[in-house]
Amino acid sequence: MIIIKLVSLLKEKNISQREFARRTGIRHPTISEMCLNKVKSLPVENLDKICVELDCELSDIIEYRKEPLE
Repeated sequence: MIIIKLVSLLKEKNISQREFARRTGIRHPTISEMCLNKVKSLPVENLDKICVELDCELSDIIEYRKEPLE
């Protein structure tokens, strides 16, 4: 399972989703979907904008977790 950790990064830096959308040029609904882990795709261009704006690495945004066996 791929986890997008954007919501915790925004909280850590005290930036609202709307403000972050304004700063990056990424649509607010897309930011919201990322924060809810409901986004269907992650364009490399958006990942680059996020890393630049938050001064972070890609690994700070995305995490892979093995799903538990059922």
